[in-house]
Amino acid sequence: MIRDLLKYLIMLVVLVLLQALILNNIQFSGYVNPYLYVLFILLLPFETPRYLLLFMGFFLGLFIDIFSNTPGIHASATTFLAFLRPFAIDLISSRDTIEVNTPPRLSFMGFGWFLRYTLMLVLAHHLFLFFVEVFTFEGFIYTLSRSLLSAAFTIVLVIISQFLIFKE
Repeated sequence: MIRDLLKYLIMLVVLVLLQALILNNIQFSGYVNPYLYVLFILLLPFETPRYLLLFMGFFLGLFIDIFSNTPGIHASATTFLAFLRPFAIDLISSRDTIEVNTPPRLSFMGFGWFLRYTLMLVLAHHLFLFFVEVFTFEGFIYTLSRSLLSAAFTIVLVIISQFLIFKE
């Protein structure tokens, strides 16, 4: 238990620092902003209580907001992601496929399941994030395209991380 807690704490610190120091400085023509920090919420164990998911989602977003100098945008989007996560898991899997004490990883759940899971949650997070950021529907197509392109790039990074780092 302590070993798992330490592993997730290290993952949190690494993802926040990676996002703040490297990924926040990557922008392709103002359209694509990768947000790999969502990987922390995506990879929490299935049995994580909902209140703890919301708590961790809020504080993860708050850490990103502090480093990015954004007033609560990431905290709200990551809390929304943590809120949707249990519903997404229930939607795409049955109780038979989920084993207790296994995190939702590509190596455990398979490529198709993990891709659907990541696609739904990352897309919801990015749409929420970018529309809250502009807080208007003026320029809807521009904001939508930014959300979709950034989500696609983030999903590619999440899948690559599963093959390179989280293979078990």
